[in-house]
Amino acid sequence: MSAGPSAPSGSTAGALRHVLSHLVTPLLMCVGMGLAYLGAFHAPEPHDLRVDVVGSGASADVLAQTLQDRGDGALSVRTVADRDTAVNHLRTQQSYGAYLPGSSPELIVATASSDTSATVVQKVFTDVAAEQGAPLKVTNAEPTADGDPTGQGIFFLLVAVSIGSYASVAVIGGAGAVLALRIRAALAVGASLVVSVIGAVLAGPLFGLVDHGLGGLWAMAWLYSAGILLIGVGLHTFLKRWTTLGVMVLFVMLNFTSSGGIFRPELQPGFFGSLHAFWNGAGFVEGVRSHVYFGGYALGGHVLVLALWFVAGLAVVGVAGAAEAKGRRAASELSRAEALAASRAGVEEEMEEAVAV
Repeated sequence: MSAGPSAPSGSTAGALRHVLSHLVTPLLMCVGMGLAYLGAFHAPEPHDLRVDVVGSGASADVLAQTLQDRGDGALSVRTVADRDTAVNHLRTQQSYGAYLPGSSPELIVATASSDTSATVVQKVFTDVAAEQGAPLKVTNAEPTADGDPTGQGIFFLLVAVSIGSYASVAVIGGAGAVLALRIRAALAVGASLVVSVIGAVLAGPLFGLVDHGLGGLWAMAWLYSAGILLIGVGLHTFLKRWTTLGVMVLFVMLNFTSSGGIFRPELQPGFFGSLHAFWNGAGFVEGVRSHVYFGGYALGGHVLVLALWFVAGLAVVGVAGAAEAKGRRAASELSRAEALAASRAGVEEEMEEAVAV
């Protein structure tokens, strides 16, 4: 007796092939995330990490040269004349530690620039002070907000805004595929506005990651999110079901790892450090740091990075619009050709019937 109806073997094989083909995407994501995150974060080591030795004369020069030689490329050690110059370098992110030697040695850092870089510098100069037989005093010239004691809250805000942005790409590209591209682009801009407002609420009233400058943070979050959404919506025209993977490569795998939110480029392999100069996540993280903690120093360059990614999004949407218009014209011409062929076939058939009569 039959146990019941079963699907034809051909149908089962087809469904299995369909599932297996779609499993390629998450498996590639697994490989990509592993390569990106472990490649960027698994073994942070300093290289050319700028620090200052405060003082003049032979003793300061000898100490700076000794640290430079001992570091074997890990540190870039300079001497500066006085404490004020050293603090100015920290507040303009030209250095990540300033050491004042003497009977009561002091290290000045700015954790708002990078807590992990400050930790590395502190370890180096704690050993230096120990060799001199003196305890090290550590002064924080630019601390983070009370709601962000590790200085990494901005990075996790970047993660939240990014996820909201590229997840919205999937919805607009998938569920909104039947809509005209101009409507999808408008939805992308609207979604980025909502995502940026959520980001500002998270950063300010909810968790207190920043204690001032919330308006500027929101503006950068909107520019950042809009760039992702426009690029993603435009790419969907070409990548279709591979859009999610493409967007994750651009705005997760390469983006989070090069943002400088956990480790600055001076602690990362060269590839990710080089991306830090122009990737949009780095533009957002460093832009917020500059705006909130460093008096807007170099803010224009970071905003320019975000603006260029936004412009790139507009360009991708423009190219996608041209491609979709071309596709519609080709489909229309094909339909007319098929209709004309059908009409001709009908006429010929009528003529054949007339001749037969």
